[in-house]
Amino acid sequence: MEAQESNVATAAEEAMPLEAILKRLDEVVLQLEKGDLALEESLRVFEEGVRLTRAGQRRLDAAEKRVDQLVTGEGGETVLQPMSRG
Repeated sequence: MEAQESNVATAAEEAMPLEAILKRLDEVVLQLEKGDLALEESLRVFEEGVRLTRAGQRRLDAAEKRVDQLVTGEGGETVLQPMSRG
């Protein structure tokens, strides 16, 4: 049952917009920083945070790939313009 619940949660998190992921991550951090959750609840919230972080990273990776799209060069040719990581 837990694996099924985790898969449903992961699918829901994958469908969330990045802004919603970041907002929920802020809430997760605040909950954990308060320190008033029982151990099992803390673990559940922490696991949610890890899933959200991974979903957010996948969303950012996809956005980076979109930024690395083909752009038109000076001579009218199409060139790949990589995004700088600096």
